[in-house]
Amino acid sequence: MSTMPLVKVPRTAKKGEAVLLRAKIRHPMETGWRKNAAGETVPRKRINRFTCTFEGREVIDADFHSGVSADPYLAFFARASKTGTFHFKWFEDGGGIFERTAALEVIE
Repeated sequence: MSTMPLVKVPRTAKKGEAVLLRAKIRHPMETGWRKNAAGETVPRKRINRFTCTFEGREVIDADFHSGVSADPYLAFFARASKTGTFHFKWFEDGGGIFERTAALEVIE
């Protein structure tokens, strides 16, 4: 399975407008509790944290726990104050990091 993050950010927004940001990652989110057909425990490997920043300033920082389903999807709002870039990061058990960026142009 490809772990390819997807993000959806409007290309433009009016200054002061609240914009909807969407983020999804294809990931099985193995909890370490399941057993395979041979009865062996499937090792834990899940996304445990998600962050989004705008020009270095924190927008959201979320910790994920065992109750999060496969292919986690998030939708949240940010206020458009200036033109810049959103930086999305997903952190996986074992040190894997997946990143995407998306630009937003603020029009007066």
